[in-house]
Amino acid sequence: MAPTVPTVTLNNGAQIPQLGFGVFQVPDAETTAAVTAALEAGYRSIDTAAIYGNETGVGNALAGSDLTRDELFVTTKLWNADQGYDATLKAFDASLAKLGLDHVDLYLIHWPTPARDLYRDSWKAIEKLVADGRVRTAGVSNFQPDHLRRLLDGASLVPAVNQIELHPGLQQAELRALHAELGIATEAWSPLAQGAMLKEPALTDIAARHDRSPAQVVLRWHLQLGNIVIPKSVTPTRIQQNIDVFDFTLSDEEMTAIAALDRGLRTGPDPDTLN
Repeated sequence: MAPTVPTVTLNNGAQIPQLGFGVFQVPDAETTAAVTAALEAGYRSIDTAAIYGNETGVGNALAGSDLTRDELFVTTKLWNADQGYDATLKAFDASLAKLGLDHVDLYLIHWPTPARDLYRDSWKAIEKLVADGRVRTAGVSNFQPDHLRRLLDGASLVPAVNQIELHPGLQQAELRALHAELGIATEAWSPLAQGAMLKEPALTDIAARHDRSPAQVVLRWHLQLGNIVIPKSVTPTRIQQNIDVFDFTLSDEEMTAIAALDRGLRTGPDPDTLN
């Protein structure tokens, strides 16, 4: 029986499953099978992006599933080259067509690309898409504190989510504190640091104690912190393992041991310099 995933209530009242399925770097041809396996395992939140080139594969899996649209939570993202007011509206139409949907549950600006300084224009377009009912929830990805403050100056909507690189090696305390202050949910991409942290003695010891994998321990750590998390895999056994994290709990001591692993380790680009 598939586990029931708890939800996080966003600042607009929408509920997002706390654990979802990411498809970063999954080729379009493999995406339909991977998403189908995830839906069968109990995932209801699917996270894609225009730049991943696999929105069509996601759409095919959703169309082939017997789940109703309101049982699913679908996220996609605006790519950097498509920022600006009119370009955002056009890019959204293209994403929606590939997904084969009439709305998405969450639409994110993928990167701030601060040197181009178009993210406020893009946000105005996304606010319009929300007003038109084509985007249920608006958010951002990879925004640093300064980007968030600049976005909010003159905005009518506060982002519901900021999806950032976050794992035991990069715990983003300052950003998470600002999110809490502004009512923005924290969503973690690369939640397992692409495997870079999984041999840490602190994690392997905790995993052995609970008879779990280090990856399951890290996902459990995210959930107990309150993060939304979107692990990715194309392996059905791993897809299943990543969702089997709701029947054990880490102690305060174990959470503290994982907190000590923070070291500013980025596996992806720096949002302040990626343009």
